[in-house]
Amino acid sequence: MKRTSFSAMECPIARGLERVGEWWSILILRDAFNGRTRFDEFQDSLGIAPNMLTRRLKALVEAGLLEKRRYSERPVRHDYILTDRARDFRPILVMLQAWGNTHFAPEGKSVLTVNTRTGHEARPIVIDAVSGLPITDPVFRTVAGPAASERTRRRYSTAPHPTPDEGQ
Repeated sequence: MKRTSFSAMECPIARGLERVGEWWSILILRDAFNGRTRFDEFQDSLGIAPNMLTRRLKALVEAGLLEKRRYSERPVRHDYILTDRARDFRPILVMLQAWGNTHFAPEGKSVLTVNTRTGHEARPIVIDAVSGLPITDPVFRTVAGPAASERTRRRYSTAPHPTPDEGQ
């Protein structure tokens, strides 16, 4: 069964999911952030079938998240290097890790992000760069942007607005 493509959707979340929404893709990016660059390294780390890994790496290269660089002629071998677009995804991975540790790790935290200078565990939050407020503050809500279609404008103009308790 062929999956639905989100690439033509107006929603930036749907478009982002089109690029990284398949779970192997996120785990490959996680491993790339942890220094893995080679096919064999990804395969050993993930236990993923070679054909699936090939498809996921190809999709990540096509999405501009990884750059493929040849390091061997015989046999032909490539490194997969994080791009600037991928590096912009790192905070999302860190937040996903923290969220998973908080809500889905009854045995305790198995992976942490730490400050290498202090050794302390990072406690990531997303803040608005203009006001400095956490994005979970109830003053923030999602609205249609300047490029929104009429359908999107209707969706966000009729969406219920969370109460201060629901926004946190």
